[in-house]
Amino acid sequence: MTWGDGDRFVRCERGHTHWGRHGAAGLLVHHDGHVLLQHRAELTLGGGTWGVFGGARNKDEDPVAAALRETAEESTLDAGEVTVHALMHEDHGGWAYDTAIATVPALLDVRAASWESKDAAWVPVEEVAGHNLFGPFANAWPRLRGCLRRPVLVVDAANVMGSRADGWWRDRAGAAARLRDEFGAVDAYTGMAPFDTAFPAKVLVVEGKARHVDAGDTDVRVVPAPTDGDDTIVATVAELVAEEPTVACVVVTADRELKARCKAEGAATAGPRWLLDQL
Repeated sequence: MTWGDGDRFVRCERGHTHWGRHGAAGLLVHHDGHVLLQHRAELTLGGGTWGVFGGARNKDEDPVAAALRETAEESTLDAGEVTVHALMHEDHGGWAYDTAIATVPALLDVRAASWESKDAAWVPVEEVAGHNLFGPFANAWPRLRGCLRRPVLVVDAANVMGSRADGWWRDRAGAAARLRDEFGAVDAYTGMAPFDTAFPAKVLVVEGKARHVDAGDTDVRVVPAPTDGDDTIVATVAELVAEEPTVACVVVTADRELKARCKAEGAATAGPRWLLDQL
């Protein structure tokens, strides 16, 4: 075992003792109604209980990197198969734990790979609470369970551009392309309930003189509206929900009628200022 610079016990401001000088992080992977859990080895803290793979963060290591590294050290899960969608943060004052919420393409064969792990298992979500859970994970599970969703951010380009006083109307296509580039450059968003930090799939709906804007060099899915942009946004939301009923879809627009239509399809909404403040 290789020891990292964060491998030590610390006491938080609440008077609790925790593992991880720089905090800790874990990985909660889900697929098809199952979550991947670690059966902790007897010699570990909370030995014999079930929780997520994870451990202490190293100095200057972000939570996602720490969660993936620890999981790779403790199991055979290939980090290349993992897509992280969100982070849930628990701050104890002077010490914090971050859970990375992620998916994999299948119920992969994952096994224990270190002395810290007794076993690894895919457990149906509805059966998790019936296991002998590691105390901190048991406390967090009710909140984490509600986060086993994939976040998607759908942006009404025309409406967001209209909230800017930058002369966008003189070159609608150019303004849409700039918005696309800004949108594509930001991976982490706060305020996308139920997540503390979300790494959403990104959809930009363009219309009118901007409908020929493509994805460029970004990871943004650009959807051109053949006629009315609102109808295309509602249809896009309906398609997303039909394909994946648990998807956490947020539509960015200030249009009240459009907000109501999107909510009826199962999406949440946010205003342009919320998005622009994060770009």
